[in-house]
Amino acid sequence: MRYIEWLLLFVFGAVGIALSNFIGYGAGFMESLPGLLILMGISMTAVFCTKVIPVRMPVIAYCSLIGLTIASPISPVRETVISYVGAINFTAPFTIVGAFAGMSISNQLKTFLKQGWKILIVGLLVMTGAFMGSVIWSTLLLKISSLF
Repeated sequence: MRYIEWLLLFVFGAVGIALSNFIGYGAGFMESLPGLLILMGISMTAVFCTKVIPVRMPVIAYCSLIGLTIASPISPVRETVISYVGAINFTAPFTIVGAFAGMSISNQLKTFLKQGWKILIVGLLVMTGAFMGSVIWSTLLLKISSLF
């Protein structure tokens, strides 16, 4: 994809996040705008890194590294980034991510239906396993933290 296509996709995603942040959590658009611009900047920088840096990593890996770096204690813009991005509710992006996921499998629906009932069982087992793993891990960490 070209940079302009990435930018349009990020703008569309940011508008969706702002809308779900407004509808679901009552945060105003202007209140969310600086955080959304920061997230879009991180995302565009990550896309640029995938084209320039010879290490083959996915865009999400670069997003994570850039986001962690600018929000780390060694960053001079840490407080600003955290305060602006903190105005966006953590679960607001899930709405638009779910919509993108639905659109991405819609053109592969025939392939999905060919899998039959087996894919439903695999999906249920994966979700159950991930949930149980999270429960076990969090319980273990809570028990360890209460010891200290």
